[in-house]
Amino acid sequence: MDLELSDDEAALQAGLRSFLEGRFAMGAVRAAADGLDRGRWRELADTGVFGLRLSEDDGGVGLGMTEAVLVFEELGRSLVPGPVLATHLAAGLVDGAADGSTVVGLIERPATVLLIEHFDALDVLLAIDDDGIWRIDLDGLDAEPVARPLDPLTPLHRVAELASGELLAGPEVAATWRQEGAVLAAASLLGMAARCTELAVAYAGEREQFGKPIGVFQAVKHICADMLTRAELARGVVYAAGVTLDGRGVDDAGRLVAAAKITAGDAAKGNGKACIQVHGGMGFTWEIDAHLFLKRAIVLDTVFGSVDDHSEAVGATL
Repeated sequence: MDLELSDDEAALQAGLRSFLEGRFAMGAVRAAADGLDRGRWRELADTGVFGLRLSEDDGGVGLGMTEAVLVFEELGRSLVPGPVLATHLAAGLVDGAADGSTVVGLIERPATVLLIEHFDALDVLLAIDDDGIWRIDLDGLDAEPVARPLDPLTPLHRVAELASGELLAGPEVAATWRQEGAVLAAASLLGMAARCTELAVAYAGEREQFGKPIGVFQAVKHICADMLTRAELARGVVYAAGVTLDGRGVDDAGRLVAAAKITAGDAAKGNGKACIQVHGGMGFTWEIDAHLFLKRAIVLDTVFGSVDDHSEAVGATL
């Protein structure tokens, strides 16, 4: 399996990173706590992110999971706010999702607690379960806002129950969404893990103690080296999962998907904590970005299967 990026793949990643650095700098990302910026959402759609896997005849870009993984790695690296993954999956099933005119949310069921992300920004809410994909009537929902969500950039509403809704697609589509959703969530987690490493290394080179940058001290070097190792290990597994879902891999797709979600989740959460540690006392403050990456990683690690769910899936293949 060749995991080296082609010239086109490298250009795709570099171009999207440049766009995100300009339109989704941390100031704009932090502003999402006050609500989703529809203008930036449409600009993001114009890059082809939501219609990435639709055919050109259907108004999309016509690329595969390999390219989608690279895109979502960049979206995670920039902490792009909003239900990006749900809207991407819904393109082709929900009108307006691909061009950004319709913001789509997704909730998995059954669940112990029914929590809807970005409820106030949604035009369409979908539910996914073993029987398929269902469209839920937003007007009929009694949703209560969660006062202090773990991730301040991912507002939550709690609902007591969901109606069954209108069936849009059957169990085969639901199974595909769960598999692809897990890989793309893992790709976003990979981007967070890599960005936390960059932030920690940069700070270690700037912050001085005893007249020297703290990065020269062995204890800090070890933390940063472990961060890089976690991120690069996750990168190999996530890229392999994307390639395999495109039909170009040699391993079992289910096992690789589960391994990608586990490895990327561990990398993002571990690197988020380590990044805070490298920043020292400053790392716990609102002004430092490290805590935003850790909180988003904890939330994203629960979607499309928990660590326990995927660990059991891997164990079943042994």
